[in-house]
Amino acid sequence: MIIYSVTISIENDIAQDWLKWMKEVHIPDVMRTGKFVKQNIFKLISVAEEQNTYNIQYTCETIEDYNDYEKNFAPKLQEEHKARFKDKFVAIRTLLESI
Repeated sequence: MIIYSVTISIENDIAQDWLKWMKEVHIPDVMRTGKFVKQNIFKLISVAEEQNTYNIQYTCETIEDYNDYEKNFAPKLQEEHKARFKDKFVAIRTLLESI
């Protein structure tokens, strides 16, 4: 299994709007690509108070599924996120393999 992990720090003044949008729009859009079999969202509890930091993990069965997502779906979905929350977040993306 492959886990696509996205850690996002979002400014406090928009954190609730961001979380609602992620749960209702963005994460469902990512899952509708058909490339992932499950997702989880976590809030980091050991970070500075001026930021809210979350980790979203999307699980796919193969690296080919992830590569297809990255090539054919990620650019549009990431651009939508960037346009909506411009200059209000920092994102770090990592790829993990279950062993």
